[in-house]
Amino acid sequence: MTANQDINNRIAIGSIRISNVTWPEAISRVEELIRDGSGEYVLTPNVDHVVQADSDLYLRKIYAECPLVLADGMPIIWASHLFGTPLKQKISGSDFLIRFCQVAAEKGYRIFFLGGEDNAAEISADVLSRRYPGLKIVGIYSPPFGFENDEMSNARVLENINSARPDLIFVGLGTPKQEKWIYENRHRYHARVSFPVGAGLDFLSGKSRRAPLWMRRAGFEWFWRLLLNPKRLFHRYLIRDMRFFPLIIRQKIEMSRCREGK
Repeated sequence: MTANQDINNRIAIGSIRISNVTWPEAISRVEELIRDGSGEYVLTPNVDHVVQADSDLYLRKIYAECPLVLADGMPIIWASHLFGTPLKQKISGSDFLIRFCQVAAEKGYRIFFLGGEDNAAEISADVLSRRYPGLKIVGIYSPPFGFENDEMSNARVLENINSARPDLIFVGLGTPKQEKWIYENRHRYHARVSFPVGAGLDFLSGKSRRAPLWMRRAGFEWFWRLLLNPKRLFHRYLIRDMRFFPLIIRQKIEMSRCREGK
């Protein structure tokens, strides 16, 4: 799928337009971006991203300019079906991290890990290197908290990336910090593609326990994470993200009115 085809084949969920692609199409598109080498980025919105983008104009702008936006979460898929414009597949950042590293090992792409808790990036690199022999992980860096607000700390991060010159950098800094940091710095470091993965490095390293596969497929990964960390995630899942439902209902009503010519 070419860039123009992707732009013309997007499904609006709230204020975010999501690329309607399969897994093979998504991987192929990322490889195309790597070959292009213009320092682009990929985003994977979930319910929380859609809710935040509804009121965060800057985050909305970041999504609007992104060449590839992948649906991360079953509620996103369900909403697309409700609108009569079904998205083909759920493609989460955590899953993409693993699948693309297999491709990278086969094709020689250079990978960099930025972020994660404690030594999550180092453990993840070890796990993936053993799983996919030949994988080129050319850099690992876990920056200190608040590095993005300190020019010297941020410069150190950029220096590490520039020294490694990766084809793809996986960034695990949490949303929306990782998306905003990539957008603001992507032309200051030498990586062909930047890809935020949220807690992907923490899951892979075992620092955080990911929901069982059946819960992810059923759309209950959020409930699993809430049970494991209720203090930190209570407000996100049970207060902020509840705005997703009226947002989707409003969009459905607006779409119905447009179809009726009202």
